[in-house]
Amino acid sequence: MRADEHPVVLLDGGMGQELRRRSERPATPLWSAQVMLDEPDLVTAIHRDFIDAGARIITTNNYSATPQRLARDGDPDLFAPLHAAALNAARQAHEESGQAVRIAGCLPPLVASYHPEVVPDDATCLRDYRRLVQVQAEGVDLFLCETMTLTREALAATRAAVEHGVPVWVAFSVDDQDGTRLRSGEPLAEAAQAVVEAGAEAVLVNCSVPEAVTTAMASLADLGVPFGGYANGFTAAASLPPGGTVEALETRQDLGPEGYADHACRWVEKGATIVGGCCEVSPAHIAALAERLTARGYRLAGS
Repeated sequence: MRADEHPVVLLDGGMGQELRRRSERPATPLWSAQVMLDEPDLVTAIHRDFIDAGARIITTNNYSATPQRLARDGDPDLFAPLHAAALNAARQAHEESGQAVRIAGCLPPLVASYHPEVVPDDATCLRDYRRLVQVQAEGVDLFLCETMTLTREALAATRAAVEHGVPVWVAFSVDDQDGTRLRSGEPLAEAAQAVVEAGAEAVLVNCSVPEAVTTAMASLADLGVPFGGYANGFTAAASLPPGGTVEALETRQDLGPEGYADHACRWVEKGATIVGGCCEVSPAHIAALAERLTARGYRLAGS
């Protein structure tokens, strides 16, 4: 992509890991959702830091607040309060920033990241994604179905979101050793085409190692919709069991802000117009990426 051809949209980074760095409380299976109850101001502050770093889309902090995860790890009655708190934190950060920021509602895996084998049946997926959409719809500018490891779960999330008439973006998590395939083994290109046909307006790859995201770009380039990526900073993530905490995962030492920007710039060179970060990607990483892209002549959306 020519540097002056299309503006690049910067996403935020990894809310959950940034919360773990700033909070004095221990990690729980609910990950970042527990902080909405204990330390909600931290969430607003991190949203603000990502915006100040250059992000123009921030994602609501409700990744672990699905019906299944709350039933397993917490209290199902917290479903509505947690989503309301997440929306309020994002809205407050947006208003305080004075920037042209969009809020993305988060539609995550219902049961666990990285594990397609635990995805519920299609009827359950559609029912529960509709619940997630309903509780978020009035407070978001778009929906981001993220860390999708299985085509049918991504389709259920996409269909539920499309029913509300706001833009829907879908992000797949790919095999860390083979960026052309989802963690389920399904071809990324086929999964991406399926969600586009279902109404997705952009397709991304997320929560995989940066090298796999780079490989994945070729599978998204011919879809006819914007595409991009946001990688994690783990050595490998697939070993995390359902209900486990990210404290069990090892962080790579070669993905500081400048190292991460090296990878993300490669995605933009391959035509990506939406880039950001996932787990272990901080506001400093997003700031370095914004600076690098600007120095190379790319226009940043909302700047």
